[in-house]
Amino acid sequence: MKNVTHSFVFLAHWPSAGSFGLNTDILATNLINLTVVVGVLIYFGKGVLKDLLDNRKQRILSTIRNSEELRRGTIEQLEKARIRLQKVELEADEYRMNGYSEIEREKANLINATSISLEQLEKSKNETLYFEKQRAMNQVRQRVFQQAVQGALGTLNSCLNTELHFRTIRANISILGAMEWKS
Repeated sequence: MKNVTHSFVFLAHWPSAGSFGLNTDILATNLINLTVVVGVLIYFGKGVLKDLLDNRKQRILSTIRNSEELRRGTIEQLEKARIRLQKVELEADEYRMNGYSEIEREKANLINATSISLEQLEKSKNETLYFEKQRAMNQVRQRVFQQAVQGALGTLNSCLNTELHFRTIRANISILGAMEWKS
């Protein structure tokens, strides 16, 4: 308080110009005005400015902390993804190897099955050829037999007269009758 009193006393010792007037010295008046404005701003605005700067500082620090946490979380997720990728690559290699061996196994099975089918077809073909040959031979035999029987009947019919024919029939009937009596 003592300084404030001395300031007023000091102002009282200034020589007065006699009246109030306009000070045209721009440097002196601007310097005084700026000093007063800066002093008022520092005195009254110091708390507000400090609060604003503290709030800004806290927001920046919290943003940095959040960024660091996100960075750590992202790094953890990246590591987990890398581990999962390695596992998937190993499984893919296993599936690929198993798939190749399965394909080779299926290929061998298919070749074996085809070979067996071809053997069965060959056997079936040979059997069919054999049966067709037998059937053709039987047809030829039947045809030869029929022709022989027809030739024999033709010869018998031309050689036999009615009396010889009746005698042959009676002999056959008596043979059949004798066979019938024995049974």
